[in-house]
Amino acid sequence: MFVSAVLQRRLVVSPGWIKAIYAALCSFSVYFCMYAFRKPFTAAGFEGLNFLHIDYKVWLITAQVFGYMLSKFYGIRFISSMQRENRAATIVKLIMISWVALLLFAVTPPPWNIVFIFINGFPLGMVWGLVFGYLEGRKQTEFMGAVLSVSFIFSSGFVKSIGKSLLINQHVSEMWMPFFTGAFFVLPMLLFTWLLNHLPPPDQQDIALRSVRKPMTATERKTFIALFLPGIIMIVFTYVLLTVLRDFRDNFANEIWSESGYKNQAAIFTQSEIPVSLIVLLCMSLLILVKSNIKAFMINHYIIIAGYVLALTSTLLFTHQMISALVWMISIGTGLYLSYVPFNALYFERMIATYKVKGNVGFIMYIADAFGYLGSVVVLLLKQFFGMRLSWTAFFTNAVFIISVIGIAGTIVSTIYFYRKYRMGEYNTQTAYA
Repeated sequence: MFVSAVLQRRLVVSPGWIKAIYAALCSFSVYFCMYAFRKPFTAAGFEGLNFLHIDYKVWLITAQVFGYMLSKFYGIRFISSMQRENRAATIVKLIMISWVALLLFAVTPPPWNIVFIFINGFPLGMVWGLVFGYLEGRKQTEFMGAVLSVSFIFSSGFVKSIGKSLLINQHVSEMWMPFFTGAFFVLPMLLFTWLLNHLPPPDQQDIALRSVRKPMTATERKTFIALFLPGIIMIVFTYVLLTVLRDFRDNFANEIWSESGYKNQAAIFTQSEIPVSLIVLLCMSLLILVKSNIKAFMINHYIIIAGYVLALTSTLLFTHQMISALVWMISIGTGLYLSYVPFNALYFERMIATYKVKGNVGFIMYIADAFGYLGSVVVLLLKQFFGMRLSWTAFFTNAVFIISVIGIAGTIVSTIYFYRKYRMGEYNTQTAYA
């Protein structure tokens, strides 16, 4: 208790940049640890296992993504109404439930253990909103949010490298590998969640710049949707497409690397994601320099479009054998995450600040995420039942061509909609915070 009280007092009187770095590192670490309970199993191939004539790994990924998707739908209400004092305990409970599910997955024979990967995915889908709740509504939110977002780029590759290493070097079975990978991160997760929970709430200067963020009632959620419905539909549609590409690359990186000649190289997962993480972190954190909320909001749209263009261009070069698989995976990862990361709270952070409406990032973020992962499930099923003749790499490259073109067009339309709404003052100021 004494240490906790001292830490709390020190943070309250610390300069804003100290609190920003503290919050960024703690939130990054918490979410980094969470990925150790979510992604390691995707580093395994589960070769030779099938259920109902469908590849066993496809069942596992579909089960986890389906659980993650349902979690996002549930989180629309759960996250938006969460009280600050309950966040830390909830984060710990959710992650521990997912770890127990990995234990049950290991001790239950296939295919019956598929259900425990579904159970593993459901609680983890709510962790992002709980963690970002500590960061939103601050003048340094872009920097903190960018660091947090980089966690799921870098950590995904890192924990898969650990999982692959356990398989190759320690000869841990594919069923037990996810549980043991998570075991390395239990204590760090508890420590960094405790540290994050000591972050003071936004001060008066933060509130003046970004507006108050409070739990939302059902009426406030309905009002928010009514104000921006056409724009929300368009931008959520764009985000669904992004989620499909990003999730496919993430979940089937092992298969894509194997088809590209990197089958037994555990470090390749981390090596490809480090440059992606650094580039995305630099680009997104620079938005902290833009004081005008509407300018930053519009720049988010331009970054999303640029990411799509990079993904499309690099894939064209790769299919014409003008760049290597490694350069392509780094380039397309950079492009996809430049488009994807703004939606992970930074885009919606500036949207709420621009229009000064009652709301919090968790609410609108979880609407987008829910439909995003629904799209991911649908594409997995389409690949399995209608794309069997295509390799994972061929299916992915074809999807990039189609989705990038549609995504660019959709983002342009949403840019025009939101800018016109701001210029014409077409939002109900009575819903704004004083």
